[in-house]
Amino acid sequence: MELIKEDDGLEPVSPSGQYLNSKVMSVSILGILELEIPIDDSQAMSFFRDIFVPINPRFSSIMVTGEKGARKWKKVRVNMENHVHVPSFSSPKGSSSPSENDSFLKSYISQIAMQPFPQGQPLWEIHMIKCPTSEAQETLIFKLHHALGDGYSLVAALLSCLQRADDPSLPVTFPSVKKFSSANKDDRNIGLRKVVSRCFSPLVNTVRDFGWSLLKSTCVKDDLSPIRSGSESLQPFSVSTITFSLDQIKEIKSRLRVTVNDVILGVIFLVTRLYMQRVSTNSNLSTNSTALVLLNTRNLRDYKPVRDMVRPNSESPWGNHFAFLHVPIPKVKPSDSQFSDPLKFVHKTHEVIKRKRSSFGVILTGKLLEIMQKCRNAEAVAKHISRTARNSSMGISNVIGPIDKLSLANHPLKGVYFTAAGIPWVFNHR
Repeated sequence: MELIKEDDGLEPVSPSGQYLNSKVMSVSILGILELEIPIDDSQAMSFFRDIFVPINPRFSSIMVTGEKGARKWKKVRVNMENHVHVPSFSSPKGSSSPSENDSFLKSYISQIAMQPFPQGQPLWEIHMIKCPTSEAQETLIFKLHHALGDGYSLVAALLSCLQRADDPSLPVTFPSVKKFSSANKDDRNIGLRKVVSRCFSPLVNTVRDFGWSLLKSTCVKDDLSPIRSGSESLQPFSVSTITFSLDQIKEIKSRLRVTVNDVILGVIFLVTRLYMQRVSTNSNLSTNSTALVLLNTRNLRDYKPVRDMVRPNSESPWGNHFAFLHVPIPKVKPSDSQFSDPLKFVHKTHEVIKRKRSSFGVILTGKLLEIMQKCRNAEAVAKHISRTARNSSMGISNVIGPIDKLSLANHPLKGVYFTAAGIPWVFNHR
């Protein structure tokens, strides 16, 4: 990393940006865009240079270290040839089929996901896969370092580059999100026992969640299982996608009186246990397995224009504004009928999330990281987070996508997917 003598006037790197780009951990976000029509190289380069890079100054900045050890963002000239990659491959038979290209794409994503960024240039790359797959005529892969911003920021940046395919002059629309209404919200006949319980429950849940978070970050590890190998090194990375109907999820949500996220988490946990059972017949379905669920700490329900995010004192600031909480994956006993009644997984997940909503454990964990950053350094925080992730079995994050069909430079998109690389993630995109 470049050292500078004078760092006055340079934008400081946030604490989270420093520990996300350290010797201990390096996390990236991949945005995968599937084009229905191939895009011309010159048109694509013009799009990347004139539309994508100017979105945020960090896309044309590198991390430098000042005399006192503080990291700053330094503006540099972007050499597009260093950031845009067009891999070539050939089949032994000459031309390759879309199914063969699918295998190549999967291997290529696994390869670039594990590669570190060169530190002497801005922390992003674009890979143009100019061969037809079973899903697209061309695939663009945006690899963006997490130090640039969190999923909310980087997804918002990519979406700001896209337009509605039906009418580019219209704004992109997102699914409506309503606050969850409890079944007991209008119950005025609350007894004294319930009042006392509601007063003390947050305190008890906070102590329990914060204490458990400390243990998971130090000495308590999940059991070894098909979803946790216990290896200290990063394992091969693979991207898989599955699509559910949001209308069906909302229908389940309304009938069970839970939230959309409760339903999605319940489904993820159910299929995870099914996978564990299928991969290993000896797998104990009551193993201790934990998911790290990342939360956007902004009090927002949709995306804001990037120009608003980079303004001082913005209500939706650019950067890394997230926290994580530990959610145990529900266990299944041999005598349980949860596999025959999947809705029980949703109910069980709802109960756990509801309890954690009344806890301030996430806030205390964030404060702990701040104190650790000030008293020690970014590398200590990175070690803490890395150890927490390795002691858990999986990570889950969530982004809300638009409901409109999108296009990039008048080239319709068949699909847009996001995932994180550096930790095993389930990245929920809706």
